[in-house]
Amino acid sequence: SSNRTGSGPLTFILTGIPGLPMSSYWMALPLCCLYLLMLLGNCTLLWMIKTDRSLHTPMYYFLSMLSVADLGLSLSTLPTMLAIFWFESTSFRFEACIVQMYFIHSFSAIESGVLVAMAFDRFVAICYPLRYASVLTSSLIMKAGGLIFMRGICVVLPVAVLIRKMSFCRSHVLSHSFCLHQDMLRLVCGDVKVNSLYGLTAVILTKGLDSLTILLSYMLIIRAILSIVSQEARAKAFSTCISHLCAVLIFYIPLIGLSIIHRFGKHLPPLTHTLLADAYLLVPPVLNPLVYSWKTKQIRRRILILLCRRG
Repeated sequence: SSNRTGSGPLTFILTGIPGLPMSSYWMALPLCCLYLLMLLGNCTLLWMIKTDRSLHTPMYYFLSMLSVADLGLSLSTLPTMLAIFWFESTSFRFEACIVQMYFIHSFSAIESGVLVAMAFDRFVAICYPLRYASVLTSSLIMKAGGLIFMRGICVVLPVAVLIRKMSFCRSHVLSHSFCLHQDMLRLVCGDVKVNSLYGLTAVILTKGLDSLTILLSYMLIIRAILSIVSQEARAKAFSTCISHLCAVLIFYIPLIGLSIIHRFGKHLPPLTHTLLADAYLLVPPVLNPLVYSWKTKQIRRRILILLCRRG
């Protein structure tokens, strides 16, 4: 058994949505609309943050990093998702599958790290408002951004290297419309303990620690808010966190659900796995720009100005 099938290169067979015909235009059209909405929303956010000097603040710099991570995450899945539903193209080369898997997990780790940075931003803004400008300097933001991106790039690299050396002798049919590490690992012929252990360690060191850090940040934020005497000031302080809280929930709820069913939900129907994986990768990039545009006054005002100018 090897990474070759006969004399040709190894290929995987990607799966659409169980129960639907492979060529399903009523599914392909909404997918295209979702991707277009994602591109429009995130690119608009990036353009507004770049061109409007009033948005050159730490919170919006972190928001621009979130938009970059969302774009990367969505564009990583775009080729195979549209190929399946538009062209019934399900065959995917092994090397291309590894590249896609690498970028999906890297951008996912980057997005998780950016959410931690945004939680720290809210923590400093609410708990130490007088020190906000001196703590969150441009230098610190650049270093934090570089560290977040390097962590996402480096922590997933051994996953790709390890699975590249594996042999696949079982069915080559994957469970999703894209390549995920857990999904590829179940098709390996041989001992996968090292791969599985490192994959679990990588998740714990990224999303596990990140989620605990965000939780700790909000415990401290809530304690600081409750110590404010004025009810109006409490509401105002908490309102500055709503957009970030929504982004955290949108990202982590599908992720936690997907992790649980991959390990303990093997008896569940395939449709459950597929829908959760799609929600994990497609929903945050689409909803994050909408949430921040709706809940952030500066962005909302900027959008209204642009609409009035065009009108």
